[in-house]
Amino acid sequence: MSSKTKIVVLHMKEVIYTAIFLLLAIVTIILLFVMFGGKDSKETNATPAASGIENQYTPGVYAASIELNGNSFDVQVTVDKDHINSIELINLSEATTAMYPLMEPTLEDIASQIYTTQSTENITYSDDNKYTSMLLLEAVKSALAKAEVVTPQ
Repeated sequence: MSSKTKIVVLHMKEVIYTAIFLLLAIVTIILLFVMFGGKDSKETNATPAASGIENQYTPGVYAASIELNGNSFDVQVTVDKDHINSIELINLSEATTAMYPLMEPTLEDIASQIYTTQSTENITYSDDNKYTSMLLLEAVKSALAKAEVVTPQ
């Protein structure tokens, strides 16, 4: 009888909380693996070289103007020989930003798709900002048309 018996009391609430946190940790790890694990194989197929599309540009910075209700601003596209490097809004006033708050986020969404595919074809946008997306996409296409190298046939 020299051994001392220890009694451990567990409250059911503590057991349930521990089980829930373990379950959430497992789900989080699985989600992170799914989100970031299989990304490489999808992006390699989206490159222009893989799809057989080769764009040739005259390197430089090209702009297309947009006018909305008397406010004018530019969409600026920077390209090198084979790639579209950046797309941004230039001369966008605070009044225009306040009147059209979806302008910058919409351009960021369109630009990320263009960077991935290096093309203005098959660009997707939501119905919420359909007309803003169409306006910006046309401006980007106009600037890229200025940059394209004309090959004699």
